[in-house]
Formats: sequence, structure tokens, C-alpha cells
Amino acid sequence: MTANVEWNFAGRLVQRLGPHTCFIDAATGREIGSEQLPRVIARFGASLISSGLKAGDRLLIGCALSPSSALVYLGAIYAGLVAVPVDERTLIASAPMLVEATGAKAVWSEAGLGREVASNVPVLCLQGDLDSDTDETMAPAACTASDLAALMATSGSTGVPRFVMVSHENLIANTEAIIPSQGLGNDERALLILPVSYCFGASVMHTHLYQGGSVVFDRRFMFPNKVLQSIARYKCTTFAGVPTVYNVLLRRSDVRKIPQSSLRRFLQAGGGLAPERINEMRELFPRVKFYVMYGQTEATARISCMDPDRAPEKQGSVGQPLNNLAISIVDEEGKDVPVGQVGELLVKGPSICSGYLNDQEESNRVFRDGWLHTRDLARQDEEGFLWIEGRAGSFLKIRGTRVSLSEVEAKVADIPGVYECGAYAVSHPEAGEALVLLIVPSQGANLVTEELRHSLPAHWTLDSIRLVTEIPKTSVGKIARSALSAMGKELSGRT
Repeated sequence: MTANVEWNFAGRLVQRLGPHTCFIDAATGREIGSEQLPRVIARFGASLISSGLKAGDRLLIGCALSPSSALVYLGAIYAGLVAVPVDERTLIASAPMLVEATGAKAVWSEAGLGREVASNVPVLCLQGDLDSDTDETMAPAACTASDLAALMATSGSTGVPRFVMVSHENLIANTEAIIPSQGLGNDERALLILPVSYCFGASVMHTHLYQGGSVVFDRRFMFPNKVLQSIARYKCTTFAGVPTVYNVLLRRSDVRKIPQSSLRRFLQAGGGLAPERINEMRELFPRVKFYVMYGQTEATARISCMDPDRAPEKQGSVGQPLNNLAISIVDEEGKDVPVGQVGELLVKGPSICSGYLNDQEESNRVFRDGWLHTRDLARQDEEGFLWIEGRAGSFLKIRGTRVSLSEVEAKVADIPGVYECGAYAVSHPEAGEALVLLIVPSQGANLVTEELRHSLPAHWTLDSIRLVTEIPKTSVGKIARSALSAMGKELSGRT
């Protein structure tokens, strides 16, 4: 395929920026406006090339919730490099291993690292931001549809993550399919509390910029009221979060007191949020559409989206597949299952990535014949709406019956007095496997573990229930499974 600037995702995005497009850092109030933003992205790209990097080289980027790391990410793709965004704390802790795993030729970190991190790989200090006195710029690099644009770390990984190879075509296809599914206009402004190193956060930024909209970055979600005030102050139209985010807003913020007249939509992905919590958000904000979505890094980002107008009749569904995707639900032998039955969800289309970096064995297992084997258990109704019933690898068998950990956590979280639950499996002499439940009580609740047992399904064999102050999370707010198990074992050792 002939190289063409039209296939450069960041180049195409820059061309679509609108007269009201801007980046805003909510913590500092700093703004990069519509006249500056295209030049700044191009200047970052030019600075990367001037540093000695060339098309196809990989740049490891430490991502914080700030315009700077987003600009480096976009500038790298614009320059024809392969952006490798990772959480900044992960980069600081594991830079040499990440360099080796990704083959990065250089590293950029807003927090600052030493001059070298491994094998003479330089740490760059780019002269591309607004304080630079350089006028150096460049046109977007020519590339083909299949050229790599980014390596995205799979969420929930421990140690050095697995990296998904994302092409320019993948980014263009997924972005263009997400926009109509969420009804995005050309005057949108997203409040972003998710890092660009997480495909959900990146997709929110991509779609809003691609439509000529804006992004407000706010890294202060440990103080949720500050974020709510930012939404109001900057008149944001979109707010995106994983389930933990909405639980925090509902239980530990003044979400009921801070008016949000500009909001048009809430976006939720990254795991299942209890239907009661979704309904609570809808009751609090009846004029704001609540979009439940489903996706995977291996599919660039989004796979399906729930039409909010259909949500009441399709409770628990993650919606219908995006308009450029085909799906299949199969049994363990790879045969299609009847409508309504549970099987593994397979997805096919232009946003499905090509595989994992340097892991051909796992790539062959997950990406087969153009289909992404999601390893998620799902069912589909006659209208094509999807329900995710669990993770093929995140379940246990109790007396021969498969039980999904995500289902367990959602059901326990619905019990009055329970704020949050994390579950894992341990061996059991009779049942084969049994559940350990770590539970965070709601504020002021007086939970008695024996009473909790009677609220749970009789067929669940329980090893133990423990009350804790928090559930360990990954950097993007998902339950950290390995840390959860370690916490449970530590608590068991104390008794």
C-alpha cells in the first residue's frame, strides 16, 4: 500500500480541529486554543524528528493527566513515530524493563527522569510547547493504513504489560464509529480524568478532537468535588469514567449539590456498573444521557454502545456493536450458539488490532482469521443487544457450575450496606473452588458477615468474607486481581 498523509491519524485529526477547539489544564487553568493547538502538535512532532528519531521508531511516553503528555502522544503519531503511552508512575518504576519490552528508541516523561534509562536510550526534553521560542514545524508524515501508530498497554496487567499493536487504520475506524454511537456534535467539551495511556481515555480525547471539540484535563479526582466544579466551570458536555468513578461520585462527593447544566452525556466502560447505580445517576441527571459501553484494548477501544433511550427495556446490556463491526458468539468448539445463549464473544472489523508485540503465541490464540477472541462470555438477543456475562478467564467452578467473579461482585455490591466488593477463588475440598469476598461497607453501615452470607445465593460456596477499607485498583480504576488475592491472604494470616 502506498504511503499517504491521509492515513496519518493525527494528521487527519489536526485537519478536523474546529474554531472552538482547545486543551485546558483544569488544575492550572492553562489553555491552548484553536489557533495554537495544530501548530503545537506539529512542533512537538518536529522536535521529535530533530532529536534524531525517524519514522517507525518507538517513543515511550510517561502519561499524566495533562495536556503535555497528550501533545507528545499526538505529536509522535503526527511525525510517523509509534507512540507508546504508559502510566507515568509505571514508567518511573520500570523504565528499563519497558524500554526493553517495547524496543523504544527514546523516552519522554513530564515528571523527569535521568538522562538515560537503559542501553543509551535518551530521555527527551522537547521544545514544542507554548514556552518554546522555536518556529520549527512539519507536515504530517506519510504512512499506510497498516503502519503502527501506537502500542497500547493492556489494562489490568501486572509487572511489564502486554502491548497491543494499533495501526492508523484502527484508530481512524474506531474513532469514526464511536462518534455516531454517542451522538457527538462539533461543539463538545470532554472532562477527562482517564489517562491517554488507557484506551478509554485515549478514545474520549480522539473522538472529541476529531469532531472539532475540546478536552479539559483534570488530575484531581482524589478530590471529586474539584472535578465536578471543573465540569461546571468549563461547561463540559461529556464526562467519562469506569465503575469506581461513578461509585465515588454517588457516595463520596457533592454530586447532588453541584449543578451541571452543560452536561449532555455520561460515558461508562471498563467493567460492569451495578444497574442500581446507573439508575441513580439517571435519576439525579434526567436530562443527561448515560451511555454504557463495552470495549477492549485489542479492539482499539470501543466495541459496543448502549442507546440510552433503549436502556430501560434492556437493563444490564452493553448495547449493540458499533456500525463497522461484526460479532459472533460461539461455544467451546467454536460453533455459533443460539440467540440468547451464553458463549465466547468474537469481534471482527477494521478496528480490530493485528496482535501483541513480541508475543506471537498469544497473538495466535487471541487474533484468529480476522476475529478477536475477546475471552468474554456474552449473550445476544434478537435485536443484537449484548450482555456481558463474565470473563472466560475470570470465573471459578463451584461444584461444576461456572460462576463469574464480575457477577459475584455486582450482586454483592447491590446488597444494602455494601459500598464495593472484590472477589477471588480459593480451592475447596468439597466444592472444588470457593469464594473469598473482600467488602468495603458503605459509610456508616454496620455489616455483620453472617447476615451477609444469608443474602447471597445458596449455590455459592463461601470460604470467607472480610471487611476492608478499600479494594486494590489498577491505575485506571479496575480491580487489581493479583493484589486482591494478596490482600486476602495477608488478612487470613493475621487471624
